[in-house]
Amino acid sequence: MHLFLQTFFNPDELLKAFPVLLTEGLRNTLLIAGLAIVFGVVLGVLLAMMLLSHRRWVRLPARIYVDVFRGLPAIVTVSLVGLGLPSAGIRPFGRDPLGYAVLAIGLISAAYLAEIFRSGIQAVPAGQLSAARSLGMSYLTAMRVIVVPQGVRNVLPALAGQFIIDIKESALVYLLGLGLGQRELYFIAQERQAATYNSSALVAAGACYLMLTIPLTFLVNRLDLRLRTGGRKTNRPAATPAVGTPAPSVMEV
Repeated sequence: MHLFLQTFFNPDELLKAFPVLLTEGLRNTLLIAGLAIVFGVVLGVLLAMMLLSHRRWVRLPARIYVDVFRGLPAIVTVSLVGLGLPSAGIRPFGRDPLGYAVLAIGLISAAYLAEIFRSGIQAVPAGQLSAARSLGMSYLTAMRVIVVPQGVRNVLPALAGQFIIDIKESALVYLLGLGLGQRELYFIAQERQAATYNSSALVAAGACYLMLTIPLTFLVNRLDLRLRTGGRKTNRPAATPAVGTPAPSVMEV
């Protein structure tokens, strides 16, 4: 038991690891994951719209993209983007590995978010789009103002799950050899574990990841509950209608 505690919960190693993890690792993990999420959301919405198109030539490229990036292991995509592109002379970010890290995680995220957005949009009743078009809105305006916001609300828990996956997959960018000041949580912990042969730094990094993922899950679940209940308190049972009283219709609600 003593050996186990010294290996995973060594106080000296934890005290040495946490300052660097919190000041450098946490900052860069948030930077990589945050930029990748923004990129993934924008591209994911575009891909979802393409997947919903009635034109086969529009749907096909989006379907190929989604199937390829969902089918490849994340570590392969990170390696191909972060190591393969510079080796092939394609260097949109020069020699800075941070840009390639964001691009790789964002491309993976977009493929999953596209399917999430597609399912959410398809769950919106078709009458919503028809009603918006009857008011004179163009197709794109109706989708942007009426349909897409409702579709996003339908899939908030799934979106939160994908954002959490993006945060965790940011650990894979250690393959790209981030420089000093660019290291994320896992990179720092893995370096320290290799130098000391002690896993306490990895445990500390795991605690930092939980500091990010658990509050995110809690906040999105609260938001989802609030949206579903319209902000009403749910601790009181709904009043039972009197016998013979007709239930209100959807339009009356």
